[in-house]
Amino acid sequence: MSITNLSRPFLGHRNKAIQAYAQQAEALQRGVLRRLVSAAQATEWGKRYHFPELDSYEAFANACPITSYDDLKADIDRMRHGCSDVLWPGRVRWYAKSSGTTSDKSKFIPVSSQALKDTHYAGGKDSVALYLRNHPESRILDGRALILGGSHAPNYNLKHSLVGDLSAILIENISPFVNILRVPSKRTALLQDFEVKRDRIAREALHRDVTNISGVPSWMLSVLTRVLELAGKEHLTDVWPHLEVFFHGGVAFTPYREQYRRLIPSAKMSYMETYNASEGFFGIQSDPDDPSLLLMIDYGVFFEFIAMDELNTPSPHAIPLWEVQPGKNYAMVISTSSGLWRYLIGDTVRFTSTSPYKFVITGRTKFFINAFGEELIVDNAEKGLVQACTATGAEVLEYTAAPVFMNEEGKCRHQWLIEFSRPPADPERFAEELDKALQAINSDYEAKRFKDITLQRLELTIARPGLFNDWLKQNGKLGGQHKVPRLSNDRVTIEQMLALNQ
Repeated sequence: MSITNLSRPFLGHRNKAIQAYAQQAEALQRGVLRRLVSAAQATEWGKRYHFPELDSYEAFANACPITSYDDLKADIDRMRHGCSDVLWPGRVRWYAKSSGTTSDKSKFIPVSSQALKDTHYAGGKDSVALYLRNHPESRILDGRALILGGSHAPNYNLKHSLVGDLSAILIENISPFVNILRVPSKRTALLQDFEVKRDRIAREALHRDVTNISGVPSWMLSVLTRVLELAGKEHLTDVWPHLEVFFHGGVAFTPYREQYRRLIPSAKMSYMETYNASEGFFGIQSDPDDPSLLLMIDYGVFFEFIAMDELNTPSPHAIPLWEVQPGKNYAMVISTSSGLWRYLIGDTVRFTSTSPYKFVITGRTKFFINAFGEELIVDNAEKGLVQACTATGAEVLEYTAAPVFMNEEGKCRHQWLIEFSRPPADPERFAEELDKALQAINSDYEAKRFKDITLQRLELTIARPGLFNDWLKQNGKLGGQHKVPRLSNDRVTIEQMLALNQ
C-alpha cells in the first residue's frame, strides 16, 4: 500500500482549513493574538506590559512597543542561561543562530517547544498537504526526502539546551516517522564541516529512491553536483528517476532556476517555495502557477506591517494584516509562540492579494542600496538580473552589490560582483542590459541615472569560481542557513570579497 495514499486523508483536513483563510483572516489572526497574550500573561514580559488587562489587538498595540533584537537581547541572554518565564512560559531550551545585528556577529532566536509544533512543523506538514492537493498523482512519501540541515552546539553548557541553525534544531526534534523517510542520517545531517558533510550526504543519498529534496538552493546545488560526480551522470533524473519536487527557501530561487532545470530536465519536476525563517514559518507557495506565497495565518504567529516610508521615522505605525494594501512595500512585524513580541524581523514583503492574503518577499530592511536616493531593493535586483541573463544567455550563480561613493569629480555608481555559472560572452553588454533593466524597474534609480548626472552606469566585476563560498568559509558561514548579503549600503562585504578575488 502506498504511504502517500494512506497519508492523504490525514493531510486533507488542513486543505479545508487553509481554504477558509480567504473569508476568516481577521478572525483567525485575532484568535492567534488572544492565545499568545493569554499564554504569556504570567511571564516577565506579560507583567511588564500588563497582558492580563489586554482584551483586543488595539489594546495590545498601544501597550507593547515595536522591538528589535537589540531590545530583546538581554532577556534572551537570560533565557539562554536557564531563566524561565521571561518572554515565553517555562524554559526555552533551543536557540536558532542567525545573522547578526550591527552590534553583534550573531543573533540567537528562541525556539520554544510550542513554536516547533504550532509553527515550524505545522508549516512542513502544510507544505506537503498543499503539494498533494495540487498533484493528485504524486507518490512523494513512497520514497526518501533529502533534507539539508546545519549543525548545533551546546548552549552555555546547559543540559539539554543547544544553539545552532534552525534546520539542525528541526532535525534534532523531528518525529521518528519522518526520520524513516529522510536522508541523510541524523549524524551526517548535523556535521559541522560542510565540505565533509556534502560528500557524506551525497554518498548516503546516491542509492536511495529520493522523491523530494528540501533546503537552501545554493547549498542543495552543491550537494546535487557532488551526487552527479559520484554517479558519473549528467542529470539527476538518471540517479533518482522518481524525483518530483524541490521545497526551497532561504534565498531567492531566481538565480538558480536555470541551473536546476539543466540538472533535472523533467517536465514533471515541481518547485515549491516556502518562507521558513529562524523566527517562524510564514508562507507557502500554494499555487504552482503563482509565485506568490500564501501567508499562514493560523500558526503561532501574529502579523503586523509597517509601510516602508514610515520605517525609519521616530514612531513608526504598524498595522494589522486586515489593513494592508496590495502593491505596497511593508516591513514585517511578528509576535510568536517563542516570545518575540512585535518583533521587526527585517524582511520586506508586498501583498499581491488580500483574499486570501498572498505576498512576495521583496528583500531585507537592511539589504538595499540607497546611497544616492535610488532605493534599490533585492526584488529589483533579482528582476534586473533575469532580464540581463535572458538578453545575453548568461547564468548568475551568486552576486552582491554596493555603492561606489563620489570621487573628487562627483562621480558615483554601483559595483556588482557576480559569480557566473555561465559567463556572458560580452561582460560589458551584460552590464549595459542590467543597468537598463534596473532603470525600467525602479523609477528612482532611473531618475538618478538620468544623463549620468548623479549615478553613472553600474560597474561589473566578475568573481572567480568559488569566491562566494570562500568568503562564507572565511567568515565561518559555509553551509546551513547562511547566505551572502545581496545589496549593501556600505562597502564592507564587497571589499572583503574583492580582496579574495585573486
